[in-house]
Parts: sequence; structure tokens; C-alpha cells
Amino acid sequence: MLTKLRDAGLTSDHLFTAGFVSIGLSLVSWVISTKAEHVERADRWGIFVGEWAPTFFALGVALRLEEKSRR
Repeated sequence: MLTKLRDAGLTSDHLFTAGFVSIGLSLVSWVISTKAEHVERADRWGIFVGEWAPTFFALGVALRLEEKSRR
């Protein structure tokens, strides 16, 4: 999987950025949902998007380790 990500042109910095963006999106989706829907559903949206961040960070770390081992 890491090879496919690297072949697609992604670097560890891209994945770390995606992790931070997903944290921001989590907050934004929660705020928007609290105004448009019930609080319970808004919490679920925030948590759903917030769960992406650890995945992006983990992939970023794995890709960073691979980048260092290739040097």
C-alpha cells in the first residue's frame, strides 16, 4: 500500500497535512451540524470525520519511515 501511495506521488508531508485538515473539517462539520441538525447527529459527524486524522498520521509516519530507509 505504501508503494502505491508513493507511486501516486504522495509524500509523508501530504499525509500529515491531510491529518491536520481532517481535524479542522471535524470541527467545521460539528459546528455546521449543530446549527442544522440535532446535537447527537452533529456529534456523530464530528467524530466520523475526526477518525480520519489518526489514519492519515499513521500512514504519514509509515511513509516517512520508508522515505528515510530509501535514502
